[in-house]
Amino acid sequence: MGRDGRQQGTKTGIALLYDDGSENAYDIRLKLTKEVLTIQKQDVICISGSECSANHRTVTLRRQQVGGLGLSIKGGAEHKVPVVVSKIFKDQAADQTGMLFIGDAIIQVNGINVENATHEEVVHLLRNAGDEVTITVQYLREAPSFLKLPLGSPGPSSDHSSGASSPLFDSGLHLNGNSTNTAPSSPSSPIANEPKYEKRWLDTLSVPLSMARISRYKAGTDKLRSNAFEVLALDGVSTGILQFYTAQESVHWLRAISTNISDLTLQNMKMANKCCTPADQIIHMGWVNERLDGIDSSQIYKFKFLALKGSSFYIFSSPPVSTLDWVRAEKIYNLCEVLFKVHKLWLADDCWLQAKLYLGIHQDYDLEDPRPYCFSVTVGHGKNHYFNVELANELAAWEKSFQRSIFLEVQRTGSKTYMCSWQGDSLCFTVDFALGFTCFDSKTKNVLWRFKFSQLKGSSDDGKTRVKLLFQNLDTKQIETKELEFQDLTAVLHCIHSFIAAKVASVDPVFIDSQSIARKYMYSN
Repeated sequence: MGRDGRQQGTKTGIALLYDDGSENAYDIRLKLTKEVLTIQKQDVICISGSECSANHRTVTLRRQQVGGLGLSIKGGAEHKVPVVVSKIFKDQAADQTGMLFIGDAIIQVNGINVENATHEEVVHLLRNAGDEVTITVQYLREAPSFLKLPLGSPGPSSDHSSGASSPLFDSGLHLNGNSTNTAPSSPSSPIANEPKYEKRWLDTLSVPLSMARISRYKAGTDKLRSNAFEVLALDGVSTGILQFYTAQESVHWLRAISTNISDLTLQNMKMANKCCTPADQIIHMGWVNERLDGIDSSQIYKFKFLALKGSSFYIFSSPPVSTLDWVRAEKIYNLCEVLFKVHKLWLADDCWLQAKLYLGIHQDYDLEDPRPYCFSVTVGHGKNHYFNVELANELAAWEKSFQRSIFLEVQRTGSKTYMCSWQGDSLCFTVDFALGFTCFDSKTKNVLWRFKFSQLKGSSDDGKTRVKLLFQNLDTKQIETKELEFQDLTAVLHCIHSFIAAKVASVDPVFIDSQSIARKYMYSN
């Protein structure tokens, strides 16, 4: 597939740029630095000479007895592409001019326009054009990959083909034609002060990676592109669909670009945190896809930017760039009252049993999603936000960051109190990091009961407003049932879960790490 290299922190390699409209792909070169992904296309440029032409070049070839014109051609109107030079043979007529290149589209032959000519028509013209043939060419920057044109310099020994041989007919040596000159013809050679040309990779598009996002899916669908993805800048500029010859190359580039985006996001976080108090630091942020239900029960996906900052979980339609942007989030939730859950990893069907046995993963059939690396965040009143990311390490980062953010918020907050009721009495229920659970009368403030976290042995709820909490009395060892009714039961249950998990983490951090589903999966692979 061409060559892939690294120089001074820069990664380069050959890929294809897919055009949805024409359904063709074109050879390009990618150049990746820490901050920018650049797309390069090959072009022929004038490097010296008195009369350089920016577009068309007119070249006179003298047909040789051995080797003829010294070139091969491919394409034609029947393939919806112009006829292009597909090979140039070293030290023969075309090569000696120094003005013809693989990928040149033939515009004219001896003054006859052939832009819309078929392959055979151009072959016929070149074969019968006599000993001296004047052709006008223009380099075809977007030559469809099905032409399989070599990407290297002229000559069979140095060709670096972009793939296997083309299914299209490649007309070559028979272009010798019917020469009337029996004596050896003088070689075609450049004249003094004639312009000199070179084929080079030129920058055509640069996509800044700060706050950029990646998608491997066809827009708005769950259809995964094969060995392909798209990179979109913060301002919406897109690379287009970048296609790779193998799955391995696709993954390598996906990871490399994703790593650079993550590094830049981390830099942005550090800069933003300099302006924030210790209690309001950004722990993690980045792009995800959110699954939304369409009006016809179909599933649609939209890019969302998530952030864990201070006491809150933020959902944005675009990244916060300034301090004011933080109050413009689509949704803001208190971290103590959300529940993070890994739903799906990129596992084959026959791996689910093993995953269930060894990693504790379960597939939620009510949340079935063809996309890998999924997680949900359940918020107040039982509302679910369902997300997916592109790579397993991103899922592991979100899992770890949610845990850390929630634990920090619990320790900062110390306690949370909720209004509740039972049998007509107005009560208050407090979850306290140090004391556990306390219930008191909202008017008199008299404590009705108090239990430690370790005394909670179970719970059940009606899925609406009522919950039963089962506590073990330390003296009698008997189970005591306490029933309460809350306006937002889900938020309270999540808060209890957050405080207990934070308590366990403060006592045994290793236990919490051992429960990480995404990281277990990453390490096992």
